[in-house]
Amino acid sequence: MLTAESRRRDFPSLAGMTYLNTAAEGIPPRCVGDALHDYWEHKLKGMKGRDDHFARLEQCREISARMIQLAPGEVSFCSCSSEACNLLASALQLHPGDEVVVNDLEYPSSVTPWMTASARPTVRLWRSREGAALVEDLIPLLHQRTRLVAVSLVSFYNGYRIAWAPVVAAVRERAPQAVLSVDVTQALGRCVFACRDADFLFSSTHKWTLGVHGGCIVGIPKRGADRLTARAGGWYNIANAFDPDRFEQAVVKKGAASYSVGMPSFGPIYALNASLRYLESIGIEKIAAHADKLVESLHRGLVELGLAPMAPLSGSGIVAFRHPQSADIHAALEKANIHAMHQVGRIRLSAHGYNTERDVEQFLAVLKKTLKAL
Repeated sequence: MLTAESRRRDFPSLAGMTYLNTAAEGIPPRCVGDALHDYWEHKLKGMKGRDDHFARLEQCREISARMIQLAPGEVSFCSCSSEACNLLASALQLHPGDEVVVNDLEYPSSVTPWMTASARPTVRLWRSREGAALVEDLIPLLHQRTRLVAVSLVSFYNGYRIAWAPVVAAVRERAPQAVLSVDVTQALGRCVFACRDADFLFSSTHKWTLGVHGGCIVGIPKRGADRLTARAGGWYNIANAFDPDRFEQAVVKKGAASYSVGMPSFGPIYALNASLRYLESIGIEKIAAHADKLVESLHRGLVELGLAPMAPLSGSGIVAFRHPQSADIHAALEKANIHAMHQVGRIRLSAHGYNTERDVEQFLAVLKKTLKAL
C-alpha cells in the first residue's frame, strides 16, 4: 500500500520503531504537521484569520461527511467522545424507568454519562461471550422501555467488531423508540463500514483517523435532528445568539449543529481535514485489505505461541491477549522499541496501513523469546 519510500517520507518517526498501538494513538502523516502550521500562520492574522479557519472547517465537514456517508449538514464537531456522549444525554433527557443498553466491551465514555445522571435511567448490560457481543444476547434486553442502545462498532478492549446489520434489525424490531448510537472511533480510517442506519454516530480524531487530540466527529442523520438536538447553552450552537431577542430565548440549532457549542477547535480541525484526505487518497479499502492481513498474522502467531486471542477475527485492526506476566512481556517489547498497549494482565496490538509484515515478525520474535525466558 505504502512504498518504502512513501512510508519514510510520510511517517519519518516510524523509522527504527515497531509501532502496534494505533488503537491508542495514531501516528499522523507529515501533511498533518503542515496543516497545523497552516493554522499557526492563519492565527497570526488575528481576526482576519477566521476567514481561513471557517473555510477549513467547512472543508473538514465535507470530507468527514463523506467518510461516514452522511451529508455535510448532518455532521459537526466537538472536543472529544466524552463531550459528544454527554451532549447526547442532554438531548435525550432520560428518566428513571427509561432503559439504556450497553455492552461490556464498551469504552467508559459511552457508558458513564448514564451512570452519573442525576435522574439515572436503568442501565442494562449486554454481556459478551468468549470476547464476542452476540446479537442473540442483545435481543432479550430490548423492549418498549429501551430508549438508547449504545455500541462501539469495534471494541477498544479486544477488537471485536459487532455484526452491524443484525444489531440494527434487532433494535428496530424490538425497541422501535430507541436511539441507536455507535462509536466508530476504532473503525474510522481503518475499516470499511457503513453505519447510515445509526441515529447517532461519533468518532475521536487522534487514533485511526491520524489526527490530533481535541476533536470529535458527530453525525446525526436529518431524520433524527429534532429528537437529538443537544440541550446546551453556548453561542456557536445558538441560532439567535446575537439577535435582539437573545436575552428572551435561546434558539438551539437542530441536530448535529447543536453539538458544536462554542468556538470550534480549529487546530484539530485543520489536522483532521488533512489526515482524512490523506487516508482517502490511499483508499480505505486498500488500507483494510493491507492491514487485515497483518491482523490475521498477529492472530495466527499468538495461537502458534499458545496464547488465546481475546476475540475472534472480525474485520478490525485490533488483537488482544491476556497473560499473567503481561508486565514482563511489555517491558521486553519496550526494550526492543516495540510499542503496544499494556493494562494489567492484557496486551493489545493494533495494525494500520503504515504497518508492515516486518512489524509483525519483529513483535512475534521478541514475544517468543520472552515467553521462553519467563
